[in-house]
Amino acid sequence: MTETLVGKCAWITGGGSGIGKAAALELAAAGAEVVVSGRRAAPLQAVVDEITAAGGRARAVPVDVTNVDAVTAAAEQIGSVDILLANAGLNVPRRGLFDLSAEDWQRVVDVNLNGVYYPAHAVLPGMRARGGGQLILISSWAGRYAGRLTGPAYSATKRAVIALNEMINDEGGGYGIRSTVIMPGEVATDILDQRPNPPSAEVRARMLQVADLAATVRFVAQMPPHACVNEILISPTWNRFYQGFDEV
Repeated sequence: MTETLVGKCAWITGGGSGIGKAAALELAAAGAEVVVSGRRAAPLQAVVDEITAAGGRARAVPVDVTNVDAVTAAAEQIGSVDILLANAGLNVPRRGLFDLSAEDWQRVVDVNLNGVYYPAHAVLPGMRARGGGQLILISSWAGRYAGRLTGPAYSATKRAVIALNEMINDEGGGYGIRSTVIMPGEVATDILDQRPNPPSAEVRARMLQVADLAATVRFVAQMPPHACVNEILISPTWNRFYQGFDEV
């Protein structure tokens, strides 16, 4: 059974580019009204314009997901949210254990963990009151299997997102709330440019593409309310976490 998303509101953080943008287009194509959030207004508006030009419904609500007051205000502005895609995330170039600064650690925690928790916490009371809702949290292969390539801050925050997902299902399931954590391996997005040695275009072509993750998000969003997809671990077929990396 595939649920239609007509009449549903989907809020996407990190919605101006990469996975968030691709998912916004996919959910809008499935009938949802899409609200895209991020710090920069121009990319968000470009996504809105693309969706509306195709006949969909969308609006932009800029917000810094590391600011709890701003997130709370954004949630109030948006109103009822049926689907939350908590997608904002980053890493830092100097990410190795002995190179990572306290400031960079805090920056990664603020975006990758607080920036997931704040919007989730903001929408949960409304979902509980209405008797249901779907959260989709973007973690990482590195959250399940830590490694040098991503570094301790990224791996720790992405693992924490997995734990947060479990607790949402534990405490929210009785109220009809479902949460899915998606743990992708390498995805060809701009975050790769923050690596000490960014991969080549040829290597990126063999990775997961944003369209693959968007299709995965749509699959989860269209599951019937009685079904909860708890976790999805997805990787490129050519999985360098198995194959080994040439750089760290």
